[in-house]
Amino acid sequence: MKNKKIAVVMGGPSAEREVSLNTGRAILTALQEKGFNAVGIDLDPRHFVEQLRQEQIDIVFNAIHGLYGEDGLLQGTLEMLGIPYTGSGVLASAIAMDKAVTKRLFIAEGIPTPRSQFYSKQDGDYPAIAAEILSTFGVPVVVKAAAQGSSIGVVIVDDAADIEAAIREAFKYSDHIIIEEFIKGKELTVSILGTDNPEALPIIEIVPQSGRYDYTSKYTKGATEYIVPARLRAEVTDNVQQIAVKAYKLLGCRGIGRVDVMLNTENQPYILEINTIPGMTATSLVPKAAAAVGISFAELCERILLMVAE
Repeated sequence: MKNKKIAVVMGGPSAEREVSLNTGRAILTALQEKGFNAVGIDLDPRHFVEQLRQEQIDIVFNAIHGLYGEDGLLQGTLEMLGIPYTGSGVLASAIAMDKAVTKRLFIAEGIPTPRSQFYSKQDGDYPAIAAEILSTFGVPVVVKAAAQGSSIGVVIVDDAADIEAAIREAFKYSDHIIIEEFIKGKELTVSILGTDNPEALPIIEIVPQSGRYDYTSKYTKGATEYIVPARLRAEVTDNVQQIAVKAYKLLGCRGIGRVDVMLNTENQPYILEINTIPGMTATSLVPKAAAAVGISFAELCERILLMVAE
């Protein structure tokens, strides 16, 4: 692998561009520290193939969040070019990116997930949708875009009068939205490494000062406390990790992933979604979980890269 030229592909045009650039730069530095011949490429969708050929790339380390990198498009391009890449393949990426499809699979497989309802832009009548949501779920209720990450397009509505505005906000980011019951309890995340025999890393408990783990809480320094390992009894930890791995395997994920979970006050876990390209700066959640078992950030990046050859 040290003889191969590796491109850390980052940036791109999505709403998560800045997060992706931070992830990509951190990975690039880590791989270079480990002695790999790695270069950074800021994704230009119109000229991506030219970018790869110009740099004579052998392997791609995918650090693109959201559009192109997390939805299967980049993976499909690389498959056609015969260039190996890190992380999940075309189908798993596309499924995980669409939270509505993911949720339907969870339900079909019996994986616990919050009660939900789906709407399309074609449904059109926002006041009628708002009224239906209020009668079905009440408040608080979660309104989220079906195809975004980093909590973009996600609104937790506490006041019934704000439901319609939340619907309009979510539809700015996706043609489909999910309405989800609000689960009161602990917010957890489970990082998973591997393909054939995926392994759950220690669970992280997420404690935002605002009480809401939104975009601001995620990316404002000091706004959220991360407790690893999570403050859970051993049997609860085992149950959460097993369900998270089951969800990861159901979608056919590989390499690396992060499963977001709500644990209610009765210790019942509910799977929210799976991130196939989780944040990978030195202070992101997956590296925090890895550090808890003695895996440094540079070692983690190396492990993910070497999984390409498995």
